[in-house]
Amino acid sequence: MSETGTATRLGTIGWSEHESGVVVLTFDDPGQSVNTMNAAWAESFAAALDRLADPASTPTGVVLTSAKKTFFAGGDLGDLLATTPERAGELVAFADGVKAMLRKLETLGVPVVAALEGSALGGGLEIALACHHRIAVDSPSLRVGLPEVTLGLLPGGGGIVRTVRLLGLDTALDRVLLPGKAFAPAEALELGLLDQLVDTADELVPAAVEWIHTNPAASQPWDRREPIPGGTAYTPSIEALLPARVATLRAAAKGSPDPARESILSAAVESTQVDFDTASTIETRYFVDLATGPISKNIIQGTFFDKQAIKSGASRPDGYPKHRATFVAVLGAGMMGAGIALSCALSGMRVALKDVDLAAAERGRDYARKSLAKQVAKGTRTEENAAVVLDRITPAASAADLAGADLLIEAVFEDPELKKDVFAEVVDVLAPDAVLGSNTSTLPITELAEGVSRPEDFIGLHFFSPVERMELVEIIVGEKTSDATLAKAFDIALQMRKTPIVVGDGRGFFTSRVILQRLIEAAAMIGEGVDPHSIEQASLQAGYPVGTLALLDELTLSLPLKIRSQFREVAEQAGTPLPEHPGDAVLTTMVDDLGRPSRVAGAGFYDYDGGKRQGIWPGLKETFGTKTDVANLVDLRDRLLFSEALETVRCHDSGILRSSADANVGSLLGIGFPTWTGGTTQFLAGYPGGVDAFVARARELAASHGARFDPPASLVEQASVSHA
Repeated sequence: MSETGTATRLGTIGWSEHESGVVVLTFDDPGQSVNTMNAAWAESFAAALDRLADPASTPTGVVLTSAKKTFFAGGDLGDLLATTPERAGELVAFADGVKAMLRKLETLGVPVVAALEGSALGGGLEIALACHHRIAVDSPSLRVGLPEVTLGLLPGGGGIVRTVRLLGLDTALDRVLLPGKAFAPAEALELGLLDQLVDTADELVPAAVEWIHTNPAASQPWDRREPIPGGTAYTPSIEALLPARVATLRAAAKGSPDPARESILSAAVESTQVDFDTASTIETRYFVDLATGPISKNIIQGTFFDKQAIKSGASRPDGYPKHRATFVAVLGAGMMGAGIALSCALSGMRVALKDVDLAAAERGRDYARKSLAKQVAKGTRTEENAAVVLDRITPAASAADLAGADLLIEAVFEDPELKKDVFAEVVDVLAPDAVLGSNTSTLPITELAEGVSRPEDFIGLHFFSPVERMELVEIIVGEKTSDATLAKAFDIALQMRKTPIVVGDGRGFFTSRVILQRLIEAAAMIGEGVDPHSIEQASLQAGYPVGTLALLDELTLSLPLKIRSQFREVAEQAGTPLPEHPGDAVLTTMVDDLGRPSRVAGAGFYDYDGGKRQGIWPGLKETFGTKTDVANLVDLRDRLLFSEALETVRCHDSGILRSSADANVGSLLGIGFPTWTGGTTQFLAGYPGGVDAFVARARELAASHGARFDPPASLVEQASVSHA
C-alpha cells in the first residue's frame, strides 16, 4: 500500500491518504508523552472529521492509530481535578462535544477501524468502540479496558452506552464496567471488545485496509437497530434480577461510599430503556456528577497524581546516577526475610538468604518455592521462569557467603541489640559501598546506625507483609544517612517494582505511628462497652478493608502495647510524659490477664479454630461491659478516620513526613486507609466544608472522647487563615 503524497497534520493528529482511498489518522500530541482528550485533541479531531465529511473528500475508509506507545490514554485527569461543581456546565459541554464527534465518526458512511499498537484504556477504548472494527497487536503488554471506576468515575465518552449495546447489560456490567478490569488482547478478543489480532505492528494498517475493502457498508449494530444482547431492563429475566444487583452492590461496599459503581449501574440500566442519543445524555449526567464531586477528586489525587509524583522521583535526591543492585544479602529467613528474598529474586537480583543455621535459611527459600509453585498452578508463571527465579536464592549460614553483596537487607526480630549484632557480623564482607538496609517498623534508624561502621550507608527499608504482594516500601532516613544512599535505596525500591515513600527518622516513622492510633482507638471503644460488632461495622462503613478488631488480632495485641511502651519511654526521656490512652488498659487486660493476644495464638478479640476466624469472643461483653444505648456508627467511624488523619498532621509538624504525596500514598498502600478518601492528608484537604469543618469536627470528638482528638496548633492556624 503506497501513499498518494497527501500526508499532512491537523494539530495533534497526523493525516495520510493512501492510493486505495483509505485515510489514516494518527494521534500524536507533540506536547504530551501520551494522547489525552484535552482541548487540543478535541480541536484537531473536529477538524479531521470535518475534512472527512467534506463532500469534496471521498475516503473509502478510515483507520485510527497512534504514534505513541499507547493508543490513547483517555481523559485529562488534571482537567477533571480542576473542574468544580460551579463549572459543571463546561464539563457537560466538553463531554457532549466528544460524544458528538464520536457519533459523527461512526456515521460517516465509510468503514472505520481502530488499529491498536499500544494500550487503549478509558477514553482510548471509548474512541475504539466508536469504530466499526478493532484490531490490536497480540502483545503481552497491551491492555484494553474501562478502568474509570477505580478513580471514582464512570466512562463518560460513550463507554457505558456502547459496551451495553455491544455485549449486553450483564456482560458489560459484570465483566467490564463494574470491575474496571484491563484485559489482555486474547481476553478482549474473546469478550468482544476487540475483533481481530495481528502478530506485529507492521501488520496493523494493512489488516485494517483489507477489512475496509471487504466491508464497505460497515455500520454499528445499534445503527442497524439490532436488539441489545440479552435484552433491556424491561426484559422480565433482567428486570427480575435488578433488585438483587442493587443489593449485591451495596453489600460489596459494606456501607462505605461507592458512588461510582452505583452511578454505573444506574446509567447502564437506564441506557437500555431509551434510544442511543438519550442514553448518551444520561451517561453524561452521571459522569459530570461524579467528576465534580469530592470522592473522585480524592481518589484521583491520592492514587494517580501523588503516586505519579512519587514514582517520578519527587523524593529522590538530585545529582546521583541511577543505581541497580545485583547481589543482595538478606539477614533473617522468617516470613519477612523470605518475602524480601523472593521479591529481590523476582526483580532479577542474586540473593543470599542467611539465618542462624542452614536449615532455617532453607525454610526461607522453601517459602519462595511454594509461592512460585502456586503461580505456576494458576498459569500466571511458567515452570521454567519459576525455576530461574528460585535458582537466584541461595541459603546461607556463613558471613562468607555474603561476600561482595552490594545490598544488605536485615529482617530479624525487632530487637535493637540483635540487629546491631547481625550487622556487625557481616558488614566487613560486603562491597565497600553496599547499601545497608534495616527492615524495621518502629526502631529509630539513627540509633541502629550507631553500631555500624558506615552510618552514612545505613537506611531504613520498611517492607509490608506479604512482601511479594504489598507494593509499598517506607524508606527511613537517619541523621547520618547520605543523599547518595537515599538515591540508591529509592532506585532499589523501584527496581523491586515497589512504590517508595521517604520519611524522617523517629520511633514508628509514619505508617506504624499512624495505624497505631486507629488500633488503640478501637480498643478504647471496647473499654467503653461499645458492641464489638458495631466497631467492625463502623470500620467497614468507613472504607477500611477489614474490621479494626480483626486487624488487631492479625497484627497481635501486644504489638501496639510494645510500641506505646517505646513511645512512653522516649517521651519521659524528653520530659514530656505520654498521655494515657484508654485503649492501653483494654489491650493490657486482653494480653496479660486473659491470654488472648492474637489470631496466631488462637484467641484475641475473635475466637479461632485452626487459624480461621469463628466470630467475636463472647467474653468481651462480660469483661468490659456493654453500653445500653445504640452505637452511633457515624461517631465510631469518624473516631477511626480522625485518629489517623490527626496523627498524620502531627507527623507533618514533626518532620517525619516530607510531603503530602508520601502521606497519601503511604496510608493508602501501607495501612489500608480508605481509598475513597485519597489518603490521610487528602481526607483532610477534601473534607466537606474544608479545614474549618475538619477542625470543628475534631473539637466535637475531643469534647466527647478526650484530648487526643484536639486539632494540632498548625491545623487551627490553617483554619484561622482560611477564615480571615
